[in-house]
Amino acid sequence: MERLRDRHVYIETYGCTYNQGDTRKLTRVLEEQGCRIVAVPEEADTVIINTCTVIGKTERHMLRRIRTFADRDLYVAGCMPPVQRAEILRAAPRAGFIYPDEIAGRFCGACTGVFEGTGIVQIAAGCVGRCAYCITRAARGPLRSRTREEICREVGALVGEGAYEVQVTGQDVSAWGLDGSERLPALIEALSRVPGEFRLRLGMMNPATAKGIAVPLARALGEAKAFSFVHLPIQSGSDAVLDAMARGYTVGEFEATVAAFRKTCPDVRICTDFIVGYPTETREDFAESLDLLGSIRPEKVNVTRYSPRPGTPAASLKAMPERIAKDRSRILDAAAKEIYREQNEALQGTTIEAVVTCRKQEGSVVARDRAYREIAVPGNFRPGERLAVRITGNRTVYLTGRAISSNTGTSNR
Repeated sequence: MERLRDRHVYIETYGCTYNQGDTRKLTRVLEEQGCRIVAVPEEADTVIINTCTVIGKTERHMLRRIRTFADRDLYVAGCMPPVQRAEILRAAPRAGFIYPDEIAGRFCGACTGVFEGTGIVQIAAGCVGRCAYCITRAARGPLRSRTREEICREVGALVGEGAYEVQVTGQDVSAWGLDGSERLPALIEALSRVPGEFRLRLGMMNPATAKGIAVPLARALGEAKAFSFVHLPIQSGSDAVLDAMARGYTVGEFEATVAAFRKTCPDVRICTDFIVGYPTETREDFAESLDLLGSIRPEKVNVTRYSPRPGTPAASLKAMPERIAKDRSRILDAAAKEIYREQNEALQGTTIEAVVTCRKQEGSVVARDRAYREIAVPGNFRPGERLAVRITGNRTVYLTGRAISSNTGTSNR
């Protein structure tokens, strides 16, 4: 990265919030080295692709983008360089590499910056898991938690720059502190003492590391400057499949964790993920996933078809026929959408207290209620502005509403 000085640089970013945080860090490092970040590749001397390789479909898209810029001054960052260097060089033999640790080591700013009222704070890199299908741990390594003090300083800097929503991210947020002497609830309580008007949105948590802290974490979510939103991927409703995946918990433990969150923080909103078509998944296993979906009724569900990742234990297993995986994906996704269509329908006509987190487009904003429901609201309100919103529409994956009052005394009646 030392060579990247006084350049016009175009950056494409893919994948998770953590990757977006890396791009924000990278942008600040490059600007300090005299570079200018440009919006289109035609204006660039150098192109950087910040990659994701979590599933095969994403990897194939990454390689297509890399080949597109193979004849340019190209650098590849993100999760692919540590684990798929050879594949990158086959696609672009002259490509350079920017590794995650290099970005972290060079970044010395107070924070990663604020965009449309939202900031990102990376609380840890790596994880403690051994999931049989996951390539990300090989890319990001073992858990390395940042200290509570430096995280609090960064959140303070983000709030000072105007952040209202602070996205707390890591490969496994609930693992924070397992390599030290503290756990996540203590961090959330400390962050809530940072001065200013803001809310924390916690990123993905593995049930294996969340199950032991569910009650204190739910209590912190209910009392702290945090959205009562939990992203807790189950991946399968079958204990046999979870064991084959090496996920580190049972269905019963997951259900108990969800119940603990809902009992301690009644307005909590649960998001979960399912992987369908895992090589060992039988028809009965899939039926158990459908049953679990119906019993826990999560407010948001991400469904992904399994794809083998190179170098992982699961990659050696015999693949399930693609048509079966596709059918199961469609069935589970349809069942999930029906659940939160019903949940959203119950909110029609009600008035919800929400806060503007970003502008969606000119003349429209995204507001979030305490449980982090997305509400599209007409108007040019500012990030951080509190609204009373009358819910007018159900778009299944988000709501629409009309602001009837705001904390500045304005009205869109």
